[in-house]
Order: sequence, then structure tokens, then C-alpha cells
Amino acid sequence: MNEIAVYGGGGFAREVAWLVESCNVEAELYRVVCFVDDNPAAHGLTLNEIPVVGLDDAQARFPYAKIVAGVGSPKTRELVVNKAAAARYEFATIIHPRVERSRWVEIGVGTVICAGSILTTNIVLGHHVQINLDCTVGHDVVMGDYTTLAPGVHVSGWVHMGKRVYIGTGAVIINGTQNVPLVIGDDAVIGAGACVTKSVPAGVTVVGVPAKPLSQR
Repeated sequence: MNEIAVYGGGGFAREVAWLVESCNVEAELYRVVCFVDDNPAAHGLTLNEIPVVGLDDAQARFPYAKIVAGVGSPKTRELVVNKAAAARYEFATIIHPRVERSRWVEIGVGTVICAGSILTTNIVLGHHVQINLDCTVGHDVVMGDYTTLAPGVHVSGWVHMGKRVYIGTGAVIINGTQNVPLVIGDDAVIGAGACVTKSVPAGVTVVGVPAKPLSQR
């Protein structure tokens, strides 16, 4: 049985803990032993009957636990992952049993894929990617490290995302082509409910239908 420490103390961290427990369908594969929170005021509390501790305390009490990041913000997730890596933690990859995917999906370390999501074929996911509830990811999609799909996102084929991309709830991204993929640059943000019809430059936030840069609205 793998011991899991969920790094984070917010709502998504609690959802990740539930996701981990939901993987114990036919056998007890995982046990969530603690939440790791950088806020000292939270240490000693419990969330859903799971203790909240600091990183050093987690190492002392649960030396064999692996870390799963339960932080929705891509930039913050990168920070806590780097902190855990510096402390020589290993990372777990968690995929809910109700995720459908082909054998042609490459999944990076630390990635979390929630219930109801569907990933088709020839997809590459980087490290510490998060795919939330009920998302679909089409063929030949590439998602860079720390990229996040909020619940109900639909990504069509031939879309290439950079690192730390955040795609809001219910957003839709139409397909590119093999010769001209639709590209979403590093640190771009796609607003909830947006319909992305063309490439988005790095660092730009787009909203609306069709999606346009926020400064233009």
C-alpha cells in the first residue's frame, strides 16, 4: 500500500484526497496519511479526518509517503512541487478508475486525472498536470508541465499547450491540424466558458466566445 501526502490545504486538496481513496476499488492501493500545508497556523488541524502538518513534520512521521500536489494554481503548484523535490520526496501519479484512455497516452510524473475524463490517443501529458472532473482530450494533444484543466473542459485534436497553462471551467478549444497545431503558450489563461478558435500567445488571458484577449474586451 502506498502512503500519500497531499500537498495543499484547500478545496482541491480535499478533492485529491477523495480521488486517491476512490482508487481503492479492488484493493487498498493507497492511503492518504496527511495534508501538507505551508501555513503554520493550519498545523495540528484535521481536514476530513486527515491531519494537517508541515513538510518537515510529514517527512518525520511518514518517511515513505509520496507527494501528490493538491493545488489548482499552476504557478503555486510548481512552487510546492519544487519545495517537495528539494526535500527529496518522490511523487505519485493518480488516475481515477473511471478515466477512459487509450494505451497511446503518455502521462508525466505527479499528474492527477479526475473521474469521468476521457483521453483518446497519441496524447502527451507533462509532469504534474491536472485534469479535473469530466474533461475530454482529443488526439495528438500535448500538455506542458503544471498545466491545469478545470472541470468540464473539452480539448479537440492537435492542440499544443505550454507550461503552466490554466483552462477554466467549461472552456472549449477547437482543433488545430497536423501541420498547424493550435498553440497555447506558457502561462496563458483561458477563461471559464471560453471558446478558443485560434492560438493564444504566452502569458495572455483570453475570455468569451470566440475567445479574445482580456484587454480587448
